[in-house]
Amino acid sequence: MKTVHGFRAEKVISGYDNKTIIQGIDLEIPSNKLSVIIGANGCGKSTLLKTLAKLIKPSSGEITLDGKVMSKIPPKQLARVLGILPQSPVVPEGITVADLIGRGRFPHQSLLSGWSKKDYKAVAEAMEIMNITEFANHDIDELSGGQRQRVWIAMALAQQTDILFLDEPTTFLDITYQVEILDLLTDLNRNYGTTIVMVLHDINLSARYADYIFALQKGKLVAQGEPSDIITSTLVKDIFGLDCTVINDPISATPLVVPKGRYHVKA
Repeated sequence: MKTVHGFRAEKVISGYDNKTIIQGIDLEIPSNKLSVIIGANGCGKSTLLKTLAKLIKPSSGEITLDGKVMSKIPPKQLARVLGILPQSPVVPEGITVADLIGRGRFPHQSLLSGWSKKDYKAVAEAMEIMNITEFANHDIDELSGGQRQRVWIAMALAQQTDILFLDEPTTFLDITYQVEILDLLTDLNRNYGTTIVMVLHDINLSARYADYIFALQKGKLVAQGEPSDIITSTLVKDIFGLDCTVINDPISATPLVVPKGRYHVKA
């Protein structure tokens, strides 16, 4: 049975080094859905995700999970519900795929307990979901960028959390790996009911894969809703400064943004 969680942010303001980036955001994350945060570079997408994940302390406002204030939830307890894959995680030197994924089991273990059958099963299932079982004993450094990204996601999956945050999981990957990663995450959401929130740069991939979109502009939430309801040429112009036409994607029947540019425009 899918677990439903209430995840809300109210009047949240946050940033770095006394610089405000997120400016009074109110939102509720749809449970058991795949949500994407979009916006231009520097608009605060990653800052918002990190603030929601308790990696950045908001200067004001409140974030709650199931009615409990996030700042009051012990880290290990929170890690059993919420997993996060940051942007460009650092790979420990000389570690195998299975060992790295196994680190995702930390929230479920105590100092005195060793590995249980449940821990081994969780790691095996995470590798299977990400199609990397064959690489279990390989060194991380031997893998391609797309394979390595699947390992990081598998580590987050091994936590067996109901909610998963990912900060630009497809960055630096070619289009084949981008689609592969997003297909796998969609499978995770559809098959297990995992609530997923991602930051993505590509607006067309966002519109194709997201059930729900949060659109940011200069640290403010300017639109939210299903892609078919909010992805318009006006919104794209407002948040990206791009003149475009929005048509229906012939494959997915989702909004498809077609840039106008200055060349190759039919008279």
